[in-house]
Amino acid sequence: MKTLIVDDEPVARQVLREALETVVDVEVVGEADNGRSALAQIDKLRPELMFLDLQMPVMGGFEVVSNLDAETLPIIIIVTAFDQYAVEAFEAGAIDYLLKPVQDARLQKAVSRVRGLRRQHGKIARHAARIAAAVEPPTSRAGQRIVARSGAEYLLLDTDEVLAFQAEGELVWVITAKQRFLATQTLSGIEDRLSTPFQRVHRNALVNVNHIRKMSVLSSQRWLITLSNSLQFVVSKRQAHRVREILRW
Repeated sequence: MKTLIVDDEPVARQVLREALETVVDVEVVGEADNGRSALAQIDKLRPELMFLDLQMPVMGGFEVVSNLDAETLPIIIIVTAFDQYAVEAFEAGAIDYLLKPVQDARLQKAVSRVRGLRRQHGKIARHAARIAAAVEPPTSRAGQRIVARSGAEYLLLDTDEVLAFQAEGELVWVITAKQRFLATQTLSGIEDRLSTPFQRVHRNALVNVNHIRKMSVLSSQRWLITLSNSLQFVVSKRQAHRVREILRW
């Protein structure tokens, strides 16, 4: 089966691609990191199967399904870190769903289910129509996860655990109360994906406002922010207005 992987996280795509290499009769023909790119790849590659993340920048998974052409419909397996989204999408019409990090046995089971639907275009179309008719669940801050790396290991962190993201050259650090990990995305990519309570305070830093413990005035347009672990950030002049917004909370 020609297969397309759609996920904005490079690590998630790599892990899924490597897992699919062990699955009989599955050939990964392409990847996409957002919904718009996914639609272009579907039109070009005509995959039979698509592993689709729901939360992505530019265009989310539900929008992708809503914009699919009837003649190029792949079988859809939802892949997500959020249980609520997966269950709702599955109930709406996805053939199956996988929770990150994807387990090999669960992946094999999902692909086995797909095999029974190959070339049954009518059933595939009905499943896609039901997903497209579903309302995308609102973003839940508590449900968001951050993928971080420590050596050869990858960790899923709740956003509440993360105090800040800090860029150092090409590296981006995920800072928690007691340690820091390497991020798998750029700082801009993280900012696009996350909503409040994260605020940009400098071109090299995003902070979790729920972990701000003190804000000190350095000058008319300079602030010093102290987080709950005593880590400090100087707010740039360009981002000073964000501190004033925090003070109004």
